[in-house]
Amino acid sequence: MSAGFWLIFAGLFWLAAWAGNEWLVRQGPASAVMARAVNLAVPVIFGITILVLWEGIVRGFNVPSVLLPAPSEIGARIARSVPILAADFRQTFLKSVIPGYAMGCGAGFLVALAIDRSPFLKRGLLPIGNFVSALPIIGIAPIMVMWFGFDWQSKAAVVVVMTFFPMLVNTVQGLAAASAIERDLMRTYATGWWQEMVRLRLPAAAPFIFNALKINSTLALIGAIVAEFFGTPIIGMGFRISAEIGRMNVDMVWAEIAVAALAGSTFYGVVALVERYFTFWHPSVRARTI
Repeated sequence: MSAGFWLIFAGLFWLAAWAGNEWLVRQGPASAVMARAVNLAVPVIFGITILVLWEGIVRGFNVPSVLLPAPSEIGARIARSVPILAADFRQTFLKSVIPGYAMGCGAGFLVALAIDRSPFLKRGLLPIGNFVSALPIIGIAPIMVMWFGFDWQSKAAVVVVMTFFPMLVNTVQGLAAASAIERDLMRTYATGWWQEMVRLRLPAAAPFIFNALKINSTLALIGAIVAEFFGTPIIGMGFRISAEIGRMNVDMVWAEIAVAALAGSTFYGVVALVERYFTFWHPSVRARTI
């Protein structure tokens, strides 16, 4: 087909999808189920529109696949490479991201509790945490590979470093969210530090903690993939991206990017659902469920 056909098709599809989305967002759904369906349909239609526009521009301008492959080429590559992509996903996400995420977030939470009990730690450790969180990952990753080897342990260590301080800072901030009046009321009931923490301050800090968990759900995957650029077994998303871009197999690189984006978005969505379950009382959650 001619270049003009693809460009006209992509443009008309874009306008039709835009008009459809505008109509959907202006509707007033009569039920919560319809509201959820509309909220899901709008981003799905928009995403499909982006893919169609991408396909039309690439084919319309005859862009070489080595520069930017069409979505159809990327989809075909994914279909042909499911075993490789699945093995890379297991190596990067299940072996590196999940352990590093759990250890980094857990350690940050526990240290935040210790900081809450010690003003010395609060004044001494938080500035160091802000400094370490600003360190570039491309400088940390090769050091971790030298310390912990080429297997998943070094990638998990990078994830720990990336997730520790966001959790620490957000938890400390959340523990200070309870008002002085609420804390004074708890003390009038002769509650100890632990009872006050469990019944008042941790519930008040829950939105902050889940905010850190959501931020870390994407940071962890990015950290593990970048760490694999500096040394890994011959498997993993980062290794595959680095190896295939050297062979100019750009469609395989985009296939790995698509899998990583899907995994990161799913991980974020799971954390968000858990947040809604545990913080159903928070005004922001109640506003979304009304």
